[in-house]
Amino acid sequence: MLRCSICVHDERTAKIDVIDGKPVCRECQVYLKHPVDREKVRKEVEELMKNVDKAVVAYSGGKDSVVTLYLAKEAYRVPELEAVMIDHGLMAEEAIANARRVAEALEVPFKVLRYDYSDIFREALLKAQSPCRRCSRRTMEKLRKYAIKKGYRYIITGHELPFGHRPYRVMSGGVVQVRLLSMMSEEERLKILERLPFEFPELPGYTTNCLVLGPALERYWGVHGHSFEQRRIAALVRYGLMDREKAERELSKPNVPEWQRRLVMERLGIELEK
Repeated sequence: MLRCSICVHDERTAKIDVIDGKPVCRECQVYLKHPVDREKVRKEVEELMKNVDKAVVAYSGGKDSVVTLYLAKEAYRVPELEAVMIDHGLMAEEAIANARRVAEALEVPFKVLRYDYSDIFREALLKAQSPCRRCSRRTMEKLRKYAIKKGYRYIITGHELPFGHRPYRVMSGGVVQVRLLSMMSEEERLKILERLPFEFPELPGYTTNCLVLGPALERYWGVHGHSFEQRRIAALVRYGLMDREKAERELSKPNVPEWQRRLVMERLGIELEK
């Protein structure tokens, strides 16, 4: 099986051509022709944040959103911040505790908005699909409406991949989403995390906040033989934001504990044997 010599794609997850004797996936071929300028993206983040005086931080309690809140408060010194968590019904208690503990340490107001995303999660598990994109879209829409209602122009998120070559996008209603961690390496994020009262929960998969991700990855692996996070993690390796060894671990089949699988299935009304 051909494996891309640049990222972590193989023939199961991407088209791969042999170029100058080396296998290179189509996504990496595009990147080689139009590389993302890391320094330019980070500089654009710096310039953009100078104008942010009031913002909502999309605050899941995971490691990236915690780093984001820290940077918004301590590095960029945004005068008015609110950390808002969307609890979709299957957030780990450890994530909520992490979120509250860090927000209190940083003296940032923390709010939890609770919704039921069971329709998204149930369909994803039954069809062996990823729930993440639909979950993210719904969450960003709820945050957008909240921002408009409360008079915030900016929503700051903890994504490390930019929108193409830009670290922001303008949403409906003029709300601007800023991907604050755009082109920031995992090593840089982990160093910041060491300064904070954050405790890593023992959850399968790459997550530090979501209970449904492990069972969803397990189900997807059982049907497709690989992770639905392949493309995102391949991009992190391609951009030099994650080393290959760590990426391979992130993409391996998760070992989901029985208590977690049972809890998720029971909450979603899915018979365990299915």
